Amino acid sequence: MELTESLEDYLEIILKLQERNRVARSKDIAENMGIQRGSVTSMLKNLAEKELINYEPYGYITLTEQGKKVALEITRKHSVLKDFLTRVVQIDRDKADSIACRMEHDIDRESINKLVRFVNFIDSCPRTGEDWIDSFVDLCSSKSRKVEECLECLKSCENRYRYKFKD
Repeated sequence: MELTESLEDYLEIILKLQERNRVARSKDIAENMGIQRGSVTSMLKNLAEKELINYEPYGYITLTEQGKKVALEITRKHSVLKDFLTRVVQIDRDKADSIACRMEHDIDRESINKLVRFVNFIDSCPRTGEDWIDSFVDLCSSKSRKVEECLECLKSCENRYRYKFKD
């Protein structure tokens, strides 16, 4: 089922509200999106027609099972992208959140799963890990890197690798 970015944003917000309050209300959705309450109604009708939410005018809004599944997938994409952008790429948290919000709508499940595997690899491979990310942080903050520093880093990694896996 193809959904617009806007409809996906509504599902994300409804999920967040439903987790916090057990239900969502038009007023709360509008407030969270920073829009007028009247703008919410047509989107809610659209989501109800797609059987992604349970909705009655002036009533509470809840996600259907299918709606919850879609909302959880969108939320997962957002979380993975934001984590990658902040922790690995070193983008400011607020900016990363904004970028992740735009990216989550276009990235497919296979690509997000590959990104998750890459981050897990960085976190667990003995050739990478926290010091690898820290080295990248240093590179980002210094704006330059000398070959000598890279050679020192390689020696350090080699020694760590030998120590970790010595017989």
